[in-house]
This record gives sequence, C-alpha cells and structure tokens, in this order.
Amino acid sequence: MALTVSGLVNALESYRGRDRLMRTLCYSCQLLGGLLTQKSRRKQELGKSLLIVTSQLSHCRTVLRLFDDLSMLAYSKQYGLGKKEEDCLIRLISVIGNMCDQLYYPCEHVAWAADAGVIRTKSEKWWTASTALWGLSLLLGILRSLRILSTVRRKGKKFEKDAPKSRGEIKCQVRSEVLGIISCLCDLINAVHWMPPGFLWGGKSPTWLVGLMGTISSLIGIYQTIVKGSPGGV
Repeated sequence: MALTVSGLVNALESYRGRDRLMRTLCYSCQLLGGLLTQKSRRKQELGKSLLIVTSQLSHCRTVLRLFDDLSMLAYSKQYGLGKKEEDCLIRLISVIGNMCDQLYYPCEHVAWAADAGVIRTKSEKWWTASTALWGLSLLLGILRSLRILSTVRRKGKKFEKDAPKSRGEIKCQVRSEVLGIISCLCDLINAVHWMPPGFLWGGKSPTWLVGLMGTISSLIGIYQTIVKGSPGGV
C-alpha cells in the first residue's frame, strides 16, 4: 500500500505523470457521464456534473500544452533524421510523425488564443488543423508499429534457437507494439469524431464512446509507463 501511494505521489510530481492521470480521469468522467445522461433524471444530473469535470480537465490540459513546444522540439532535434534506425521506412515514418507533432502545438495554441479572445480569428479552422495533424500522427504511429512488428517477427525466426531471454525480449516488444496500435486506433476514432461533420464519422460518436476510447488509450499509456519503469520492462 505504501509503495502504491509513493508511486502515485511520484507520478503526480512529474508533469507527464500528472497529465496521464488527468487524461485518464478526464475520459473516465466522460464515459460515466455519457452513460448516466441516458439514465433516470437523478442520474442525468450526476452525468452532467461529470461532463463538466471532463470539460474543465480538458481545458486544463490544453492550457498546459502551451508549454510543450520546446520539449517536442528538443525531441525532434535529438531524433533528427533517425540515422540510428536500421529500417529506412521506419525512419521516414518517424520523421514525418515528428513534423506533424511539432506543427500540432502552434495550431492548437492559435485555436485556444482565438477562443480566449487573445487574437481575432476564427478558431474552428485551427482546431480542425490541429485535430487533422493529431490524426495523421496517430495513423503514422500505427504504420510505424506495424512495420516494427514485421521486422521483429523476421528477427524472431533467427532467435528461435537462442536463449529464452532473447525470445522473451522479442515477446515484450511485440506486446508493446500491439498495445501501441490499439491505443492509437482508439485515439484515431476520437480524432475523426472531432473533425467537421461530413468527414467520415465526424461528430457522430456518442459521448460515452468517446470516453471509452480515450479511457482505453489512457490506461494503455499508464500500463506501458509502469512496465518501462519496472526491471526488465520495455
């Protein structure tokens, strides 16, 4: 119990850890709120309250992302053109994905500033641009994971007679990439939903489904963080 509390405190002390927990809470409230608003009148009131919490947490995360540009730029600069990657396709996908992520932030900042009345421009087009960049980044992430899985499986055949440790590492990597694909797919479903009506299923997903997809993605993110931080984790 003490270790659990200590781990939670350590997570809340870091920006990334706090954001992951806020994201999970945000989507969980949206899931429950969306379900409760379809129930009795008394439960509807609770559902509406949870959706208000969702809105506030989402706004809070948007404001905090105003300071993410430099950290993203530092990551992109460190990765560069991905010369350390053995596979050229993975390198290309990663570089384009980093560019999408880098452009996402200023688009969202402009949209936020427009809604806040800081600048005079229509925020809708900037929200659409940021969502489109996020969706493209997620799609590239899925393609990257699929390519890595293909590469890992080819390597796995070479390690069939090797030590169990090598086989175990390959299984861990495969599990990590599969979970990454599921996470990206869940977020991609939501990204399309937030696109303008008329684009695929834009605006058509029920509130509870948006919350469900976000909750699944968030829980996978927390799980992967815990696994990476444990001995022998990937």
